[in-house]
Amino acid sequence: MTKFDFDPRLPDFHADPYPFYDRLRTHAPVYAWEGSGITFVTRYEDCSNLLHDHRLGHGEFPPPSPLLRPLFELQTRWILFKHPPDHTRLRSLVYKAFTPGMIEKLRGTIQRITDQLLDRVQARGEMDLIADLAYPLPVIVIATLLGVPPEDHHKVRDWSDALARVLDLTDDLAVFVRAAEATIAFTAYLRELLDQRRADPRDDLLSALVAVEEPSATIGPAEIEANCIFLLLAGHETTLNLIGNGILALLRHPDQLHLLRQNPALIQGAIEELLRFESPVQMTTRMVLEEITVRGQTLRRGQRIGLMLGAANRDPEKFESPHRLDITRKPNPHLAFGGGIHFCLGAPLGRLQGQIAVNTILRRMPNLALAIDTPVYNGNYLLRGLQNLPLTF
Repeated sequence: MTKFDFDPRLPDFHADPYPFYDRLRTHAPVYAWEGSGITFVTRYEDCSNLLHDHRLGHGEFPPPSPLLRPLFELQTRWILFKHPPDHTRLRSLVYKAFTPGMIEKLRGTIQRITDQLLDRVQARGEMDLIADLAYPLPVIVIATLLGVPPEDHHKVRDWSDALARVLDLTDDLAVFVRAAEATIAFTAYLRELLDQRRADPRDDLLSALVAVEEPSATIGPAEIEANCIFLLLAGHETTLNLIGNGILALLRHPDQLHLLRQNPALIQGAIEELLRFESPVQMTTRMVLEEITVRGQTLRRGQRIGLMLGAANRDPEKFESPHRLDITRKPNPHLAFGGGIHFCLGAPLGRLQGQIAVNTILRRMPNLALAIDTPVYNGNYLLRGLQNLPLTF
């Protein structure tokens, strides 16, 4: 295996990971990051196959320190880290709120929220896309879907931000301590909210989950709390990055921006291409449950694999001219939402929010332009997104 320095925590990588991906795919498509315990896989064929391979899973979490136990116990209950039959049971319950038909019913609500947020900045002629739209929109939407009152949305956002940091490639104890503290507060808040729904059910996902809690006992209180937290976290971080990364990509490719302005009906394909081009989730990890061989390399039980979705989505063996943004690209079998049994549950909701947000911005802001030369990324590798994006219009 080719040896060279590679560290996804470095600023140059955060600013533009794609040249690094090209090098890995070419010289070391299966690359063991020395000292990390992670083996990175970068080619599309390998990532796609491994996403569907039952010999990979999420394994067991290492025993935590008492300080981090609340976070440990929360994550072990997340649907993301479950295997069948528990995964099947939980996903079938939660999926009822995320079917394409159910999501389509939210179109009017998402459009109204988008317009309200843009109304606040329209007269100014400038905005920070992240703070003014991309951040609040998915928080409001997923919180509303679950049944979190509007006055508490800021709490959900702060707790989710703390939890998102531990999903990155970090060993900073302070990050995990903050996430554990957020876990305690978040869980206590949801427990109280769920108690309210048991006494007074409403038309929201919290009430729907409580309704199946008894007498069938298909889902327990601790599982409900943990997976509601996961949905609130996952439901806004990825969509935030889709909108921010997507608008930046269009502004950097004015021919595609012009094409979409002239043909708003291209929005579905445009969102798929934006997901491929600058994937909001750059990597997903798995644990080897049974020994497996990838491109001649044996990966043993207990090894951790990083499936680099952002690299796979720019693989020239799968996509023609992969570094070119083409909103009419067909077919576009990107892996931005993962694959296999853990394919993103909220994909229909994320897609719809992206379609509405991008088309509404382009319709209402004909003179949209970047207000800075070099946007700053958030420093989170796995959840690639912008810290801010100042725009004028």
